[in-house]
Amino acid sequence: MRCRHCDTELELSFLDLGSSPPSNSYLDGQALHAPETWFPLRVLVCEACWLVQTEDHAGRETFFSDSYAYFSSYSTSWLTHARTYVYDMKARFGLGPDSCVVEIAANDGYLLQYVQEAGIPCYGIEPTHSTAEAAREKKIDIIEDFFGRQLAGQLAAQDRRADLIAAKNVLAHVPDINDFVGGFARLLKPTGVATFEFPHLLNLVAYSQFDTVYHEHYSYLSLTAVERVFRANGLSIFDVEEWPTHGGSLRVFAQRSDCGEQATHRNVESVIAREEKAGIRQRNFYESFQHKAEWIKNDLLGFLLDVRKQGKRIAAYGAAAKGNTLLNYAGIRPDLLPFVIDRNPYKQGRYMPGSRIPIVGEKLLQEEKPDYLLLLPWNLQSELMEQLSYISGWDGRFVVAVPELKVLQAG
Repeated sequence: MRCRHCDTELELSFLDLGSSPPSNSYLDGQALHAPETWFPLRVLVCEACWLVQTEDHAGRETFFSDSYAYFSSYSTSWLTHARTYVYDMKARFGLGPDSCVVEIAANDGYLLQYVQEAGIPCYGIEPTHSTAEAAREKKIDIIEDFFGRQLAGQLAAQDRRADLIAAKNVLAHVPDINDFVGGFARLLKPTGVATFEFPHLLNLVAYSQFDTVYHEHYSYLSLTAVERVFRANGLSIFDVEEWPTHGGSLRVFAQRSDCGEQATHRNVESVIAREEKAGIRQRNFYESFQHKAEWIKNDLLGFLLDVRKQGKRIAAYGAAAKGNTLLNYAGIRPDLLPFVIDRNPYKQGRYMPGSRIPIVGEKLLQEEKPDYLLLLPWNLQSELMEQLSYISGWDGRFVVAVPELKVLQAG
């Protein structure tokens, strides 16, 4: 395989998780009687540009299909984050009724609903039909397509250029990163700004967040690699912020290289220097990560086997893509984890891909009263422990597996 950005032959391995089905392709009852397609899940590192990336095995339509089931609006903390973002950007860049905001990967309208609320004209671009329809129900204008230079050129020709383009947790999801980033340079107004949020590779490594690896994530991003990709495709970075979302993320601010007017903040140099000090351009930064993933897998398996031997009961909460990576890598099936609870009604009544563990509503948790509740979306740990604190009523306890196995008191 060659690098998606600079076409260098890839040799350095970062992580090998065997194989797995697409993490957001949840199964219905009929699909249980049919085989699933599993793809190798291996991540490599480009030693020329330091872009960390999954191997290619299928087109993007395979992973972002009609069965795609990630809806952003089911996390209250994420909605708060989105609303705060909108009002911060409105104040910082003077957005108003004469502005245009575009969100790439608008999902179910979780963010653009607040742009509308602020009285700012907007539209979204979203390729998955299920989430696009949910956004349209909020009266949001959605273009149902994949974003890149061609679509950006068409929109620019229709006088639909943007003062602000938001790209939250999508930069990692694109197979052709050059085409995708190049589209921003075409769609931005001369003085427009684009923001990108993505989990920071430094945190992924430092906190052993291997379960954030799945096929829909084509890239695992450092500012070092992103700055090079942007520069090659007509964008310059002028600021960066660090956020706790998704286990530790960067929010990168960029403008057109040919005409942007924003001054560059010292934050950019500071983050790149910290990456350099951590070893982002050195092989040994990447070579030890496989062992961390294996350790977490073995600890979780040992815990589940002990729970079963003791005659105690366990369930999981959150049918998240990262949970599917963890469960499939560890080979966990319903005999060790009988069900997963999720608030998203689109997922309820379905089954986790690969493991085929049933997904149920919260009512079953209250009826079954398991001794332990494994929180699969560990990035929402605080939110979920508060939401589910009532399990203390039957002496239930929470469990997290990443970055290390912990049993936590409820209440």
